[in-house]
Amino acid sequence: MSMSQQTSIPQMVTQSRDVLTNPSVPTFERYERRGTFASAAIYVGLAALIAGVLGSVGGLGGIIYNAISALINFFLFTGLVYYIGKQQGGTGTFDEVAYTFSLFIAPLAVIGAAIGLVLGILGSIPFLGIVAGLAGALVAIIILVAQVYFAYLAVQSSMNIVDQGKALITLGGAFLATVLIQIILGMLF
Repeated sequence: MSMSQQTSIPQMVTQSRDVLTNPSVPTFERYERRGTFASAAIYVGLAALIAGVLGSVGGLGGIIYNAISALINFFLFTGLVYYIGKQQGGTGTFDEVAYTFSLFIAPLAVIGAAIGLVLGILGSIPFLGIVAGLAGALVAIIILVAQVYFAYLAVQSSMNIVDQGKALITLGGAFLATVLIQIILGMLF
């Protein structure tokens, strides 16, 4: 498949299932060239909309705002992974980085929102509120750890960085720069 062809959502869901159930650099390598920046944007945007509907925070305006914010944050982070990865000797393309990261970020966002919805419902039942709250915190930690792990594998694959230290510098630098930019933008707006 050439880099300019769009990958369908069902194909991406199948690829995501493989990435999530068989996490490894070779699994990511299998898919990194099957999609583009545009494919990643559609997939992450759709996942953000679904997660927004499941969370139903702020009505339609909130859902749209959260979806746009998720896309901006996704591309800010993956752009920084690409830029910093290049400084670390990486040879991947931005399409490969964005597409590879979308394969785990999109489904984890939907899974987190679905679990949050269930725990929110359970939390409204007397005596289950505390348990649901603790379970929600545990789920959030598990999803965060999963994202870090998948990101570590994805940066090795998409940027072709085999040195673990350089992969960690790439991810850590991208994370810190993303947080810094978000803080600056938050202060400006």
